[in-house]
This record gives sequence, C-alpha cells and structure tokens, in this order.
Amino acid sequence: IVGLTINKCNYGSRLEGATQLEVALGGEHEDNVSRLRSSSLEIREKGSEILREQLDAAQKELKLKDKECERLSQVRDQLEQELEELTASLFEEAHKMVREANVKQAAAEKQLKEAQGKIDVLQAEVSALKTMVLTSTPSSPNRQAHPQLLSPGTRSKGASPRHGGGHTRNKSASWALPLAPGGNLDSHSLQPVREDKEMDNVLYAEFLTWKDKPSLDRTSAFLGRIYREDIGPCLSFTKSELSQSVQNAVENNSLTIEPVAVSALPMVKANAIECGGPKKCALSGMSRSCKHRIKLGDRESYYHISPSSRARITAVCNFFTYIRYIQQGLVRHDAEQMFWEVTRLRREMTVAKLGFYLTDTDQG
Repeated sequence: IVGLTINKCNYGSRLEGATQLEVALGGEHEDNVSRLRSSSLEIREKGSEILREQLDAAQKELKLKDKECERLSQVRDQLEQELEELTASLFEEAHKMVREANVKQAAAEKQLKEAQGKIDVLQAEVSALKTMVLTSTPSSPNRQAHPQLLSPGTRSKGASPRHGGGHTRNKSASWALPLAPGGNLDSHSLQPVREDKEMDNVLYAEFLTWKDKPSLDRTSAFLGRIYREDIGPCLSFTKSELSQSVQNAVENNSLTIEPVAVSALPMVKANAIECGGPKKCALSGMSRSCKHRIKLGDRESYYHISPSSRARITAVCNFFTYIRYIQQGLVRHDAEQMFWEVTRLRREMTVAKLGFYLTDTDQG
C-alpha cells in the first residue's frame, strides 16, 4: 500500500509537472505567435512602404516619360511640318526651274530659227554677190575682164573692163549694151551709164510714218502697199495653197532653203516627204531643173523649187530681213538712205516676179 501510495504520488507529481510544462510551453507558444504576428505586421508595413515608394518612383518615371513622349511628339510634328514645307518649296522651285528652262529653250529655238533664216538670206546674198563678180577660166576667158586679151585696135579705142558689157551673167542688164552686127559688143558706143532716181513723196511719207513705229503689221499704209504691189504678186504661184504657206513661213522667218544635193542630212530630214522633184517645181508645177528645196517651219516636208521660184522667195526674204533690221534698230542710216534701200529691195521683187534671176554659171 505504501508503495502504491508512493507510486501515485510520483505519478501525480509527474502529471503536475507535465501540466506545468504544457502551461509553460503554451505561454511560450503564444509569445512566439504574438511575436510572429508583430513581425509579420512589421514586414507587411515595411513591404507596403517599400511598394508605395516604388509605386511613387514608377509614377514619377512615367510622368517623366510622358513629358518626354510629348516633347518628342512635338518635335516629330515640327519636323513633319518642316518636311512638308521643304517638299512644297522644292517642288515649287523645280517647277520654276522647269518653266524658266522651257522659256529659255523656246527663246533659243526662236533665235536658232531666226539665225537659220538669216544664214539662208546671207547665203543667198553671197551667192548673188558671187554672180556679180566677173570671173574667167583658162578654157573660157572673159575678154571684157581681161583687156590684154583684146586686139590692139580694140584696146586703143578706149575699151576697158569697167565699160565692157556689164555683168555677163545677168541677161536683164544686157538691154543697155548696144550690140554690133553679129551680136558682138560695139566698143565705139560703150559709154558709162548713170542711173538717176527721183523720190516719190507719197511713198516716202508712208515710209516715215511707218519708221516712227516700225512693225510687221500689214495694216500700215507702208507695208499694205508693198504687200499689195510687190509681196503678193511675187509670191503668187500656180499652187495657191502652197504659195500662201510659203508667204506665212517668210513672214514668220521659219522658211529654210537648201541645195538638193546635200552630203549629209540629219535623221529627222531623212524621213521627210519630198514634194515636187528635181525636174518639177512644186510651186509653179512646171517641169524645171530644181537645184534647191524649201522647208516650211516644223513641217516634215520638202518642196523642190525652180531657180526662178527661188529668186522670187529670196527677194521677199531679203526685204523682210531688212525691215526686221530696221525694227530692231540695227540700221544706222538716215531715213532717206533706208527708203532708197527699201525701194531697191522692192525693185528686186518686181524683177524677180517678172522672171529675171541670176544663175551660178557664166552666160558669156
């Protein structure tokens, strides 16, 4: 019984000790839990504070990036506007340069056509001057040009080249030279011929009125008379439609005259249409030897013309060239000299329309 009592006492003391241990452990656990809770709260608070700081920093960074984006957007808009203005300015400048280039090209083409027309006229004048020069060849000497070839009796009677039979190529001048029986020149009757002239007051007054304001308008009394009396009849050929086209080309200074036998022609001329032919004049329709052809402006057609038709066209071209020189202020002569030159050119048109012309071979 005593032992059992002792055992119960030991057991009770153990149980009490265990209970105290459990109480102690329970208190310690609660302390740990409370400490853990407080630590968790502190960690949460610190985490929340850190997150708030990071959020504030991110928001500030986003605001800065928004401002930067806004600034870059403004820069982009400004660059786009400047680019548009620059593009428009470049296009406008390019169009301006193209317009100026077109104007210069048109002016250059016009000057080229005028120069070509003047060259043709000058070539015709040079050709005419060549025909006015007395020439001689060993096979066919011109005795009037070389007095040493005349017989002594003829030389002793005072015959000289100056008084010899005039221009042998121009048959229109042979009427003034008396011929001896047999068709030879009579050296006894050769005398210097002087041409007198008297000014027509009406024509001179019309010329002075035109000279005050020179123009190519045919409504003026001066040019109207010349068109009616000289230009119209001189350029009046059998082919009336082509004649009008020739007159328009002469007025516009766009007519080209060139020899038929040309060594090298541009490709654009190779495909041109040939009208008439080397043996038929396109203006008169008559069978004649045609050594020249004409081209009207930009037309791709050539018209063969006879020497007589060429002389008539050249005479009118010479007249227009001279009055253009007067209009441009290139003639420095006084009014009377200009008038007599115009009258001489009118006479050339009259002679040409009557069928007289100079040839390139001696007629002696």
